[in-house]
Amino acid sequence: MNSKKWFAFALLVAMLALVGVTAAQSPTELKLWYHGAGNEVEREILLGIIEDFNSSQTNWSVVLEEFPQASYNESVTAAAVAGNLPDIIDVDGPVMPSWAWAGYMAPLDLPEGTLDGFLPGAIGMWNDQVYSVGLWDAAVAVFARQSVLEANEIRIPTLEEPWTLEEFDAALVAIQDSGEFEYAIDVGMAWTGEWYPYAFSPFLQSFGADLIDRSTYLTAEGVLNGEEAVAWGNWWQSLFERGLAPGTSQDGADRDTGFIDGKYALQWNGNWAALPALEAFGDDMLFLPAPDFGNGSTIGAASWQFGVAASSENQEGANAFIAFAIQDQYLAEFSNGIGLIPATLSAAAMTENYAPGGPLEVFFGLSEAQGLIRPPTPGYPVMALVFEKAAADIANGADVQDALDAAVDEIDADIEANSGYGFGQ
Repeated sequence: MNSKKWFAFALLVAMLALVGVTAAQSPTELKLWYHGAGNEVEREILLGIIEDFNSSQTNWSVVLEEFPQASYNESVTAAAVAGNLPDIIDVDGPVMPSWAWAGYMAPLDLPEGTLDGFLPGAIGMWNDQVYSVGLWDAAVAVFARQSVLEANEIRIPTLEEPWTLEEFDAALVAIQDSGEFEYAIDVGMAWTGEWYPYAFSPFLQSFGADLIDRSTYLTAEGVLNGEEAVAWGNWWQSLFERGLAPGTSQDGADRDTGFIDGKYALQWNGNWAALPALEAFGDDMLFLPAPDFGNGSTIGAASWQFGVAASSENQEGANAFIAFAIQDQYLAEFSNGIGLIPATLSAAAMTENYAPGGPLEVFFGLSEAQGLIRPPTPGYPVMALVFEKAAADIANGADVQDALDAAVDEIDADIEANSGYGFGQ
């Protein structure tokens, strides 16, 4: 071989070796789907976490793809059918069992102790396994002004001693009779969809009823249409019949600003709306626990969480990213950025609002003490839609027993059509 051919051969070998080394060092791409398209603050925080993760190691590279929340679930379902799911899935907590049961998601494989200290609502359990984990949780409270309660001689409730049904009802009547407000309370009827089961089924549960019999998850009979459920329905309907709360025709703008504008004396709302209220009313602002309607004070738990697609060929990397993303520093960053509850007490201590003595510290306590996840069953998405319709129909004057019986029939028919969703087998 002459010198020119030898040089060309040596150069080719060197180039191939370089390509091989480069290929070996190239990180494997992990696709992450997220529901928060359009939320710039949320997006920037998540992109920061992704950048930190990608630069912290050389094996994996997370790439973000965003979807509008309104169409996100449908996009995931369509992708699952087509076999095009990403590696990391963003999932709403109560929807997770349905996706796990359908085979979309795999149980998480995180280092032992990773989830120690997390709020229960931030951990997505299905079939005795953890499938998802959230960077935050959310809590609902009664928004009130101390001056309004004192002017109407209404006791300020505490987590240890919340209002009873009789106290709460009397407070609403007293405020309405004062003539100072358009409505005594705004429960948020303008917010449809998941808000109804998230915000209103805790009232039902506090009466002693539920969306389904949680001992079997096979029927709603006697639970959603029994004596306790009817008592809830009668009280619920009376809120609107007596003009204590705006009904289903409520304007969305009034829901957003009516409390701050003084149209509503009280408001049933979440911690995500707390900062504007604090800015408006300062030290006069109170965030009060849910009333106890006879069976304890209850609020909804579980928000958006991260999980791993069962179809992913890179589950090790997906789990590594999730373990990285749920470090306290990132939980605190999300809390400071979008106002939600950090998933751990240690992260809360790092935040502006949820640290001990902080203006929103009360919400961490509410989530920890009162939070109840929506029924962890694959049947929940249907259950949620059925309850939404029943709650709206009852608010609009439908016969309570008939509305609840119809809801039970629809829920039970769905469970039967899906062979019990795996329960009782």
